Amino acid sequence: MFRNRITEMIGCEIPILQAPMGFIARAPLASAVANAGAIGMIETSSGELDVVREEIRRMPELAPGKPFAVNVAQAFVRDPAIVDFIVEQGVTFVTTSAGDPTRYTRQLKDAGVTVFHVVPTLRAALKAVDAGVDGLVVEGAEGGGFKNPRDVSTMVLLPLVASKVDVPVIAAGGFLDGRTMAAAFALGAEGIQMGTRMVASAESPIHDNWKQAIVDAAETGTVLLNRHRSPAVRVLRTQLTERLEFDTTGNAMEAMAGVQELYFGGDLEAGLPFSGQVAGRIESVRPIAEVLEECARECLEVLGALRDRYLDG
Repeated sequence: MFRNRITEMIGCEIPILQAPMGFIARAPLASAVANAGAIGMIETSSGELDVVREEIRRMPELAPGKPFAVNVAQAFVRDPAIVDFIVEQGVTFVTTSAGDPTRYTRQLKDAGVTVFHVVPTLRAALKAVDAGVDGLVVEGAEGGGFKNPRDVSTMVLLPLVASKVDVPVIAAGGFLDGRTMAAAFALGAEGIQMGTRMVASAESPIHDNWKQAIVDAAETGTVLLNRHRSPAVRVLRTQLTERLEFDTTGNAMEAMAGVQELYFGGDLEAGLPFSGQVAGRIESVRPIAEVLEECARECLEVLGALRDRYLDG
């Protein structure tokens, strides 16, 4: 269906990457994505590296013959031996984030691993390319989770970075369907990353209360916290997060102490329910295979319709 540098590098059918959400991006979710032809990814940002190791081991059984990725979130990885483990398990695609792209890129590439680095600015993108990465995940401020406090939208950041680098780019922040995927291609990307759409999927392990909150959210239903420090975080608007929105003295990340009650107990006031602004466009909880098939088909239809409308004749 698609053929570009992303599909050729990774060996996937659909150039869609599932975001590495802490506690969520584990083998059941990642394998569902991989079996649907896209790129499932295992997280490390939870810091539960013993659990993560088992999730990586499970992937070949749950998604036999399918490529998948592991994200190394440097700010949360306390044991650098996880990189050796990733190589030993035969993982062929790694994204690195929340840290210096020079830290693991050479080690991974010397082992034959394809490496993309996640970047929120042009400066970070150029540094990553200089470090030798194979590609970039360019992340706009619309996306959920950890963000640059100096937020820049995907509409500005993506074409800027794409115009300055020669490596393939995966666009993150604001993507959930074929129309947004086609827009990413028009702006210079060769793939997209989905996070919030994956959270609100049938295979997502989080509590149904969180999934329903995404479905119920308006386009204004998220807030960006911690603008005065790093990392900033984009989360759903709740009573807790509204209280934290304009707090310039504390650290909103302290609210993550209730992560288990939020993620798996369904108490939305117990922590920070990460979400991108695309929550305002998500209308139902759906199976991942259905979401990805529809997204891929719609993207090609949109690109074809634009060609017919503006180029024919």
